[in-house]
Parts: sequence; structure tokens; C-alpha cells
Amino acid sequence: STPWTIAKVASDVGRRPKYYKMHIVAGEWIYRWQTTEVSRHEFSPLTVKYQFMNSRSALMDSLLMQNSYLATSMDDYFIPKMRYTYTYNSPGKKSNTLRWETSIEESGNISSIYFLAKGEKWDTKDKKMFKNPYSQFLRLETDITKTWTLDTRSQMVAHINAGVLWSFGNSESAPFTEAFYVGGANSIRAFTVRSIGPGRSKMLDNDREFSYLLRNGDSKFVMNLEYRRRLFGNLYGALFIDAGNVWSSNDWTVSNDELLNDDVDEETKEFVDAFVKEWNNIFSGTKFKTNKFLCDLATGTGLGLRYDLDFLVVRVDWGLGMHLPYDTGKKGYFNIRRFKDMHTLHLAIGYPF
Repeated sequence: STPWTIAKVASDVGRRPKYYKMHIVAGEWIYRWQTTEVSRHEFSPLTVKYQFMNSRSALMDSLLMQNSYLATSMDDYFIPKMRYTYTYNSPGKKSNTLRWETSIEESGNISSIYFLAKGEKWDTKDKKMFKNPYSQFLRLETDITKTWTLDTRSQMVAHINAGVLWSFGNSESAPFTEAFYVGGANSIRAFTVRSIGPGRSKMLDNDREFSYLLRNGDSKFVMNLEYRRRLFGNLYGALFIDAGNVWSSNDWTVSNDELLNDDVDEETKEFVDAFVKEWNNIFSGTKFKTNKFLCDLATGTGLGLRYDLDFLVVRVDWGLGMHLPYDTGKKGYFNIRRFKDMHTLHLAIGYPF
């Protein structure tokens, strides 16, 4: 087929006289071509995401201190990426179809080669371009969907999504926008977006905004199984079961020695002791461990309705949680203590996979 070339560029200067001035730039250059009926390739030699706050007022500083989500969303970042995606779609005439998509992305490595040529070391931190330290990482993600046609009115669909991300060189961790997360209408539907993980870390009921920012990981695994059946007209029903989680490459637990020095008073030591104990109680088990894999998978089931409008599908899913990866105080695999904590309702457009 005829190759496609797509170019996207956007630039914006945000001015809020009493608050801040910010520059935002985004752009992407894409080559897309199809080698066979079933194989499609997409290569983006340059994708740029840039955000830089030139100035901000004392009033803006106070707002950022009060709202951790706002502070994270307005962080400076520079992400120069290169991406390749391969997509396989089995022939449409088959009753049982397979779709497989795999993407590999890199960020900052070409920039680091430039600094390396100037004599700087590869692992030097905080190298800057356009006033911003640039992100340096490698990201791999794969997505597989298998569909079995059971009869003229029903299908069984299995889905697996997995990914891993390595940060190195100029970055100790990946930007918030690049990290993996689970939960929500297209993932584990018994739970809300970013309410699970990493690993066996617990949910912070008293500070959901702060918890939302921490529910990210460097690796992800999600699997879904869904039975779809046409009920009448353009209305379809579904029964599903979902499982998955994200994990961090680092252990998030801390020790008193990391936070204290010899000059602090006894009151400060007691405060730090209490903080460390509470932090480690919440954020233990963030790293992936093979022997804990099955227990680390948050699991839920549920049912849904889909209405096909021909040009789009309106979807409602009601998810029911079965298992949380952390200790809830309830024994056994079905460890969610209260019914009101078990269910989540999602309204979405299109099929989840």
C-alpha cells in the first residue's frame, strides 16, 4: 500500500498574569507503511514533548504546595523521543482473529551522544537542552488481542498488555506522563484509574490525590477475558474478568539513617521514626518478585452494556473487585472487606480492547 507521512506541530505560550508564564511545545513526525495484508509498520524519528515554566508568582507557589497533583502536572519536562511500532492483524475473513501491536521507544539517547561528543560522561545527571533537563529512558510495550467467534451472536475475547521501562543516564526515573499505570475503563475495570500498585503497596484512603501520583510503575502486566453477546438490535452485553498490576524497579522502603543525621533532637527522631514506620507499612513490596506474581495481581470481574451507533460504541461497565494485592485485614483470596469498596462504574466510548 502507499506509505503515509504524518507531521504534527503545536506550540503554546500560557500567560496567567497573577500566576505564571509557561511555554509548551509538542511535535511528531511519523512514517507509516504496510508491507503485507497483515503487517503494518510505523516509525517516528522525532517526537517532542516540552514544557517549561518561565516564571511564577508567590501566589502560584502557594497553590502548588497545596495541590500535589497540580504541581506534578505543571512540572518542567523535555522528552525527545524516537518510536517504532509493529502491528499484526490477521485476515478479516477469519472467524478467529488476532491483533498484536508492539512499540519500542527511546528518549534522550541521541541527545546524550551529542553531550558525549562534547566530552561529558554518559551518566552525568541534569544535562540540559532548552533550559530543561531532558528525559532518558527506553520503553517497550506489547498488546495482544485474540477473538474467538462462538456463534453468529457471541464472541470470546482475550487480551494481554505488558510493558517495561528503563530509566538511566540523565534520568533517575521516568516522567509521570510516561510511566505505566492500571485501573480504569480500559484496564482493570473493578478499580479506578491509578488506584492499584506499584506491587503490594497500600491505598491511601485519607489522601487520594497524593496516592494518585504514586500509583505508577516501571513495568506492567494486565490480562482480560471478555464474553460479548448481542442482546437485541444494536445493544450488546458483556461479562468480563480482569487482572493486573504495575511494579517499580526500586524498593520504596526507607530507613531512619537515610533521613537523620547525628545533630537532630529527640523529638525529631521520634517524628522520623513514626514517619518511616508508616511509610514502609504502606509502600513495602513495590518491586516485582516472581514468587509473588499471582498474589500481586489485582483481580476483578463484572458486566457491561454496549450500544453500537455505527459511527461509535457507547459502553457502560460495572466492575466488582475480588482481590487486592496488599493486606486488607481480611484473610483469603477474596480479601475486599466492604461491598462499597468492591464496585466501580465506568462510562466510556469504544471497546476496551
